[in-house]
Amino acid sequence: MKRIAILATNGFEESELKSPKEAMENAGFQVDIVSPENEEIKGWANGNWSDTYKVDKTLNDVKAEDYNALVLPGGVINPDKLRRNDEALLFVRDFFKMKKPVAAICHAPQILISADVVKGRKMTSFSSIKDDLVNAGAKWIDQEVVVDEGFVTSRNPNDLPAFNSKLIEEIKEGKHEEQHA
Repeated sequence: MKRIAILATNGFEESELKSPKEAMENAGFQVDIVSPENEEIKGWANGNWSDTYKVDKTLNDVKAEDYNALVLPGGVINPDKLRRNDEALLFVRDFFKMKKPVAAICHAPQILISADVVKGRKMTSFSSIKDDLVNAGAKWIDQEVVVDEGFVTSRNPNDLPAFNSKLIEEIKEGKHEEQHA
């Protein structure tokens, strides 16, 4: 059974965690919410705090080796917190080093900029961070989902159906020799 890590902390966009998690579980994958926080994290929806979600594993208890793929939900607060966490950046980088699928939506690519894994990669994001990605060396494309050798990105919650579909496809394919940072 494939094991997937969703890396998130307080302030994640609720739909961008909940929807991929349900889609992956429906595909038969075991999905863990991994966080620097222990016990639970609080989502964000419609401009307000939303539901809390149980943290399955704390970041200091896991390694990229434990998982087949990584999913990064967006939100504005979540990526800003994670990109300042050295342990989170190391965890993200290790998935790229091991050529495993990584998926990020909305503002989550901010974490990837700080992890220094976007240079030369085709990707998309929420429009407000396009310049940040281009300045970090990414080839930004305005499409609902962009796939680059096991690296899946989407713009916003409206893109979740396409994001989830490609995410599951890439996880089933497994490691991608061309996946790189």
